[in-house]
Amino acid sequence: MKLLAKSLLRAVFMAVLLAAVGSVAVAQETDDQAKIDIYKRFVDNRVPNPRVAYVAAKDYLQKYTKDKDQYVDYLKTWVAAFESDERKDNLPILINEKKFDEAYKTGATILAAEPDYLRAQIDLGYAGYLAASAKNETHNAVALGYATKAIQAIEAGKAPHDWAPFKGKDDTLAYLNYAVGFLTLKTDPAKSIDYLLKAAQYNSEIKKTPSTYYFLAAAYESGPYKTMSTAYQTEHAGKPETPAGKAALEKLNVMMDRIIDAYARAVATSGTDPKTEQSRKEWTTQLSNYYKFRHDGSDAGMTEFINTILQKPLPPKP
Repeated sequence: MKLLAKSLLRAVFMAVLLAAVGSVAVAQETDDQAKIDIYKRFVDNRVPNPRVAYVAAKDYLQKYTKDKDQYVDYLKTWVAAFESDERKDNLPILINEKKFDEAYKTGATILAAEPDYLRAQIDLGYAGYLAASAKNETHNAVALGYATKAIQAIEAGKAPHDWAPFKGKDDTLAYLNYAVGFLTLKTDPAKSIDYLLKAAQYNSEIKKTPSTYYFLAAAYESGPYKTMSTAYQTEHAGKPETPAGKAALEKLNVMMDRIIDAYARAVATSGTDPKTEQSRKEWTTQLSNYYKFRHDGSDAGMTEFINTILQKPLPPKP
């Protein structure tokens, strides 16, 4: 049980039964010994062993809920608080065990009762990235909603009772923005760029993660670059040069430079990690293709460009 829930349960108990608990726990106004024993088992375990108390409370309510007295009212309140806390405790466990479908059902129940419960919004927002990475995209839309709300709440000054498993406010924001960037990569690349750029601004592991920059390169490629390239080919390619065509080409080159920058950062941050070797080769090939296009077919200086890229600020979205 969380300390907050224990305090809540204790406060409810004191408010409802303080005057009676000493005698009622031992002998209620009844000659039903079974009823007395169940209630006593609840009272005796309420603080030291809440799980046993919960079982006793459920047993009592099943047998005597028709009584509709102060004892039933109190036990209903206590059970509801216990189950709420248990759901909150289980949510990160379900996510860690990759039981995403169950996690989102549990999270929906938590947030139906407490719509502004930030801890669940954070967990479910980032879990969308974890689930999608595991080929489960069922929850992408709802995860985006949770992540966006969590970002807005944190930026407005709100904080969860505990930042873990993240290291703090900035780390949490980095991971949430990264999650949104990933989840919008296919459906809204332009939006993905905004969130990935933001994620990389925080001093967190996300700033050092190769996939941050690979996703950024992919978002530029599939979003604005593809749109601009298609328009240029349709309106200006193979035609006499015009001021409009020249301006369009300059903008296209700027976008290509953003892709080059992102791929270079992906390669640089991957270092010599064997886990990213295959990806690093693919990223280097993509980088080389764009780099040569922008340098008259030559890759001269590309290695130095990669080696020094992390010393330069991440360029903004054009």
